Amino acid sequence: MATSRNAQKYSVLASSTLAFTVCFMVWMMFGVIGIPIKKMLDLNATEFGLLTATPVLTGSLSRIFLGAWTDKYGGRIVLFLIMLTCVIPIWMIGYATQYWQFLVLGLFVGLAGGSFSVGTPYVARWFEVKQRGMAMGIFGAGNSGAAVNKFVAPAIIAAFGWTAVPHVYAGVMLVMAILFWFFSYSDESHLVGKSVTLREQLVVLKDPRVWKYCQYYSIVFGGYVALSLWMVQYYVGEYGFNMKTAALLAACFSLPGGVLRAVGGFLSDKFGAHNVTWWVLWVSWVCLFLLSYPQTDFTIKTVDGFTTFHLGLNVYLFTALMFVMGVAWAFGKASVFKYIGDEFSHNIGAVSGVVGLAGGLGGFVLPIMFGALQDITGVRTSCFMLMYGIVWVSLTWNYLTEVRRIDVMKTADQLSQATA
Repeated sequence: MATSRNAQKYSVLASSTLAFTVCFMVWMMFGVIGIPIKKMLDLNATEFGLLTATPVLTGSLSRIFLGAWTDKYGGRIVLFLIMLTCVIPIWMIGYATQYWQFLVLGLFVGLAGGSFSVGTPYVARWFEVKQRGMAMGIFGAGNSGAAVNKFVAPAIIAAFGWTAVPHVYAGVMLVMAILFWFFSYSDESHLVGKSVTLREQLVVLKDPRVWKYCQYYSIVFGGYVALSLWMVQYYVGEYGFNMKTAALLAACFSLPGGVLRAVGGFLSDKFGAHNVTWWVLWVSWVCLFLLSYPQTDFTIKTVDGFTTFHLGLNVYLFTALMFVMGVAWAFGKASVFKYIGDEFSHNIGAVSGVVGLAGGLGGFVLPIMFGALQDITGVRTSCFMLMYGIVWVSLTWNYLTEVRRIDVMKTADQLSQATA
């Protein structure tokens, strides 16, 4: 019986991770096919931005409800229904001809992004507490579906045109939904009970820990999504690279930020969510401090006259810092959900939905703020200045609620031992 249960949990992990990878690939679809659609409809930059952001918004807003439903009805049926629901809207995108049609269909396709808040609690409950960080990290690595989309969609467009992409993706989603159903399992003991209302599940919003984890996740996931969208044009504008080279360099941040999430889960299991998160925040603080400094020329008067110096990051140092921060945020995404798995095991779906919503909205709002800051200040590194400030808030919050509390507890223990 123990062996059967062991086989089931790993089958759940594998099938859920593959399903999430496909869902994330579909969620990011407009990032590629939006380019020929923009040309076809003669969209301006604002209209194009709204087109690509619509699925992200829906996928973020739906997470809180999908996570709560996972607690109540089970991750297997909820994730299966999400995939089936998305198949027809994905297919219909290939026949859309007007802007509003793409937006409406994009809202439905965006539900695929909500799969994260379903799969996370579904997978976590199959594993013991000491293994949950690794399990959720492996599942979360499915956001590498964004990279899969960048490889697959252009190849399909080159061979058959952009309208073939949604048709292929719809077929892949349908096949994946069927495979997921046959290779996943249900466990009634994982449910909170059908008598529990959504209002009762969302009472966790009164817990200040939930808001703290929302703040953390808005950095490590929201910031990851935002900078992944922002970096290609940053390399083009700041260093003068062409689009192909800029995309390759930007991948030095986005790839480790997705793939290494499983490693972060392992480290969180071994060293604890607090220790990993604390170091992730400090590494982020150092990297963002250095990244925030704009290219600067300054002139000083010397005994021999005036001398001009240049201060700024060259492309090699910049890319190295982005790589380090991408690795740190991969670990941080896993450690945040390790917190949730350890502290909210009974209603992990509702909490992961709330935290996932915060992260997704961060990924939606931050690029807009990056653009506004650049327009106002004329400084490209203002995006890193903003993220630096957000990390400062998280570091302070972490210190006041965790580090200081741990120090106080250690001091109390030492005093009690000395008294004894």
